[in-house]
Formats: sequence, C-alpha cells, structure tokens
Amino acid sequence: MSDLLYSEEEEALRAAVRDLLTDHCDAAGVIVRTESDAPHDRELWKALSDGMGLAGLLVPESQGGQGATHREVAVVLEELGRAVAPVPYLTSAVVATEALLACEGDESAELLGALASGRTVGALAVSLSVAPGGAYKAVRHEDGSLYGELTGIADAVAADVFLVPAADGGLYAVDADAVTVTPQVSLDLTRPVATVAFDGARARRVGAAEPAVRRALRAGAGLLVSEQLGLADWCLTETVHYLKERKQFNRPVGGFQALKHRLAQLWLEVVHARAAARNAADALATGSEDTDVAVALAQAYAAPVAVHAAEEAVQLHGGLGMTWEHPAHLYLKRAKADSIAYGTAGAHREALAGLVDLQMP
Repeated sequence: MSDLLYSEEEEALRAAVRDLLTDHCDAAGVIVRTESDAPHDRELWKALSDGMGLAGLLVPESQGGQGATHREVAVVLEELGRAVAPVPYLTSAVVATEALLACEGDESAELLGALASGRTVGALAVSLSVAPGGAYKAVRHEDGSLYGELTGIADAVAADVFLVPAADGGLYAVDADAVTVTPQVSLDLTRPVATVAFDGARARRVGAAEPAVRRALRAGAGLLVSEQLGLADWCLTETVHYLKERKQFNRPVGGFQALKHRLAQLWLEVVHARAAARNAADALATGSEDTDVAVALAQAYAAPVAVHAAEEAVQLHGGLGMTWEHPAHLYLKRAKADSIAYGTAGAHREALAGLVDLQMP
C-alpha cells in the first residue's frame, strides 16, 4: 500500500509552483486576459515549462523529460487549480503527452521530446466532454491527409500540433497551421474550447488511436481531480478568511452558527476530495490494477465538491462575490466546466458500478 501523504519533494515542488503563480498569475490579470484575444498566458507557460521543466514530468529522462510520476503532476495541477491558471498544462503536458506515451516509433518519440520541452503545445483532438472509454468522433484519412471536423477541443487555440484519431484506427499528428481553428463560446474562459476543421490537412501517423486515446483520457480524468481539489481548497480558504473579517451587527459574520455549519460541511468534502485525488494520482503513478476504479471513484466524488465550494464562495462573499472584479466567478466557471470534462460524475458513477460489479436492479 502506497503512502498517500505528500512527500518532502512534493511539498517543495508545491512551494516552488505556488511562488511562481503568486508572482505571475494574479486574479486581476487572469480576469483581464479572459476579456482579451489571448486567453492563454504564454509567459507563464514558458516559466512553468522552460524555467521549471514541468511540461515533461511524465516523460522519461531518456526521451527528454523529467522522469517523474503522476503524483508530482497532481501537485502541480492542485496549484494551477488554486490559481485558475490559463495555461494548457492538463491538455498538453498530461493528455497529449499520455497519448504519445502509448505510441511507438520515431515520429511519436520526436513529438514527445518537443512536448516535454514545452516549446511545442499539443492537443488531443477529442472533445473535452468524452469520458475514458467513451465513444469519440474520428475524421477521414485519405492519401496521407485528413478530412472532417471535430468540436469541443480544449485549448485548441494554443496548440501547435494536434493528435487526431482517424476512422482507419490510426492516431495522426497534424500541425496547427494546416487546420482551421474556430473558437466556440466557452463558459470557462481560462480553458476555451474550439472547433477544428481538417480540409486535406497533411498528417503523420504516430500510432494506434484506440489505446492512445483511452490512456490519455484516463490520465486526464484522474489528474483533473487534483485541479478540482486545488480549486475547492482555494474557495474554502478564501471564504473562511473573508467571513472572519466581514462584520455584521458588529460581530464577524463567521461567528454565526449557520455559516459555521456550512463551512464545516465544505471542509469535510474538501478533505475527502483530497483523499480521492491522491489515491487516483498514486494509482496512475504505480500502474495499479485498480486504477480504473480509483479514477472513476475520484471523478464521481470531486466534481460536485468543486462546484459546491465555488457556489459557496460566491454566495458567502455576498454582493462582492457577484461582481466581475472578484475572482469567485472564475472558480465557479472552471468548476462547472470541469464537472463535464472527461465525463460527468454520473458517467463515472455508472462506470464505477460496472467495475465493482454493482449493477442497478
């Protein structure tokens, strides 16, 4: 049985990432960015990938990465969730990278090294809402080119290369300048989705689509939980801090019994979400035979917790929480968008029931 507590190295990594985000990713800056034509923070991405080497955590050292595990990635995602950081970390350093790790050959190895350096941003061309093991749309492959249209692709506007499943069963790499990316209206402006159209785009085969997509989505779902945990933890911490300072009837609002109960309930939910997130990250890191169960369990539990924490943050900040200037809305939008990313809680509960043989009557 693995120790799910954070190691000294993981705590040191957390401190380094949090320091960087404190300096480079303030809430006001994120809000301004969501209103601009450049939703992604390229400078922050460069600092995380080039400066700290975090884009290559899952890539073996022999292929240009750091050779770390999903546990370290989970710590990074907790901190990125706390800051609602507008960087393509989950989509490129986790999902696209995991898809390539399931492939073999020179083409995928070269791409893997490029993604690990962070100088190339990758995106798996599968809709953000698809659950691990779920059905996904493929495009047509003909004479080395791809034809078709895919929707709901997260961080597509930031991608340099797309990993695209085709109807012939192959996974193909396509450069971003060979496709048409059209932004869709996104609830979460810090992780925008887009439609990607392929009209004779030149493609290079990197491997088989089915195992690559399955592996990528499982890791995406399992590590998204850590982002949801960081988000929920920020909401709880900030709300408690605010209620200690905000006064009504000449006493701190946090002293009222009804609010104490709400916060205590939320604290319990966040603690349980942390256990689920750590278990999923550890299962992915160790290649446990219970990984599918750990991921489905964590996703089924964590998504509603993150949404609840964000809703409480908006409500308990009162009128302030309803303003555009206060960052609470960023967290609520990310929590709501995350709740349907890589499968809904309901889909994961259904998957879990099948995995542990608890079918409905």
